[in-house]
Formats: sequence, structure tokens, C-alpha cells
Amino acid sequence: MGENITVGVYSLQEATKMAEAQGLDLVEISPNAVPPVCRIVDYRKFLYDKKRKERETKANSAKSVMKEIRFGPQTDEHDFNFKVKHAQHFLEDGNKVKAYVHFKGRSIAYKEQGEILLLKFAEALQDYGKVELLPKLEGNKMFLHMIPISKKK
Repeated sequence: MGENITVGVYSLQEATKMAEAQGLDLVEISPNAVPPVCRIVDYRKFLYDKKRKERETKANSAKSVMKEIRFGPQTDEHDFNFKVKHAQHFLEDGNKVKAYVHFKGRSIAYKEQGEILLLKFAEALQDYGKVELLPKLEGNKMFLHMIPISKKK
């Protein structure tokens, strides 16, 4: 904001003269307001501050990573439990989990087994995450997406 300027409604010529007198720029902040809102600032510094704030908000935002876990339609109990443990760690770390059953060749005939396996997987992890996308068959893969449960302390 320019120095020694009272907030008020000025004509465009008057506002530009005030900005030139201080060696600064007249920047339109809110063009849709009636009358439009402008400020007298150093435009390069204004852009620099704006970029810096955007960078800070981007750095502070949580980065969500999608971890994948692959099953076969005939996955046995030990392998299933092993993969559930991995998914549990992923969800605890705040990552999303995409579990899928990959059907090769004629194993597509066992798509019911794949759906049961994914639902069993979701049930085993219900304390750590919630289902975002129920089992869905796309091509030769059946997907299930889970997101971590936010823990409030």
C-alpha cells in the first residue's frame, strides 16, 4: 500500500498520478467490485510474495501417494495376511492403497473369487482405512481403493 494515501474512491487518472508520484504501480486487486479495488504497490514485489505464498501452501499440503498391492485370484492365506500387513503400514503412513486382483488368461472365470478376496481385504483393514471405491472390474483387473482414516488427537 502506498504511503500517505487515505483509503477512498479516486478516479483512474488521480490514482495513476498518485502511484507515479511514489514511483510505484497501480494494481487492480478486485476488478469485479463496484468500484474496482486497486492498490498502489511495487508490482514485482507483489508477484514475488504471491508466488512465495503459493509455494508455501503447496509445500504444506499433504502429498497423497497411491500404493499398489497385487493379488492373484487364487492367493492363499499366508500371502494375503502378508499383503494386509503391508497395506496396514501404508495406511498408517497416510498413503492411499489400491489393491487389485490381476486375472491372467482363463482365470477371469474366477472373478467372484477376486471380488470376495478384495472385500475380505477391505474388512481386514477397516480399522486403518475406509473404502473409497468398491471392487470394480476393468479389463483383466479388479480394483479396490482405500483411503486412510484421519486420526484426531
